[in-house]
Amino acid sequence: MDTGTHIVMGIALGGLATIDPVVANHSVTFTAVLAGTIIGSQAPDIDTVLKLRNNAVYIRHHRGATHSIPSVVAWPLLITLGLSFIFPSADMMHVWLWTFLAVFLHVFVDIFNSYGTQALRPISNQWVALGVINTFDPIIFGIHVIGLLLWALGANPVPTFLIMYAIIIVYYVIRFQVQHAVRHAVKLKIPNAERIIIAPTMRFYQWRIAAIDGNHYYVGRAYGRNITIYDKFERQPLPENKIVQAALKDKNIDAFLSFSPIYRWEITRHDALHEVRFIDLRYRSNDYYPFVAVAHLNDELEIVNSYTGWIFSEDKLHKKLDFNLDQ
Repeated sequence: MDTGTHIVMGIALGGLATIDPVVANHSVTFTAVLAGTIIGSQAPDIDTVLKLRNNAVYIRHHRGATHSIPSVVAWPLLITLGLSFIFPSADMMHVWLWTFLAVFLHVFVDIFNSYGTQALRPISNQWVALGVINTFDPIIFGIHVIGLLLWALGANPVPTFLIMYAIIIVYYVIRFQVQHAVRHAVKLKIPNAERIIIAPTMRFYQWRIAAIDGNHYYVGRAYGRNITIYDKFERQPLPENKIVQAALKDKNIDAFLSFSPIYRWEITRHDALHEVRFIDLRYRSNDYYPFVAVAHLNDELEIVNSYTGWIFSEDKLHKKLDFNLDQ
């Protein structure tokens, strides 16, 4: 989920912690628990700082090690240790318990969007992405805000947040049912589909669709059970030539391919440069595919420049690559 949602989740969990008599009856412990749930709800996303290095490192590692099983164990211990110096009179066992729950919930809810996490590391490096909740879901965020406002206005946090979580659980179940209906509709539209990727959007009934059959890639949208296919691309194997082999060694191309499960490729020539481009088909927006990886190679097959990430126009991509089509 996005940072804002994780923050309101942490605050709400801190309010629910008053169901614990030790927390409810000891103000210092409550303050420490609230701090722990807020920090714990953010801690796994510390790997966002990897963006400061480059997109390739960020794409390859975001929601990886920091969301793994060892990290889910380590984060609460580290946070609780830090809070013990600030709140020495707090009951640290209860602080650890609620902080652990905050960290666990952060990783758990992240598996429900289309980006997913490597939550099973080190048992498995496979990405777990259920694709039923958008990274920012206005309904989930709004329900949390309402709960927090009621608490601020004097409502008992325990029944308030228990009801809130019950509503959210029902909402998740409904989302799974809608996704299942969309998948069934896609299978009717593309009977020979070998793989179907259904990604949520911020709108309840709208979903992004990417599918593969034996000969083609399909990209479209679902509005309820109504499936619209916008683009259809011929499925072609990646050439095993020297240009491609050299491009595959580039860090940006490598990071893209480690992340994208469905893409198409293009190889073009710009004067003295070869361009190898990979285009993720999951994120079509306004007739454009913004998530790409591009590498330019000279005639000696050396990487001149490369980029991976989100780009919404060719001009911006050329600026990122410091590339002039007239060169």
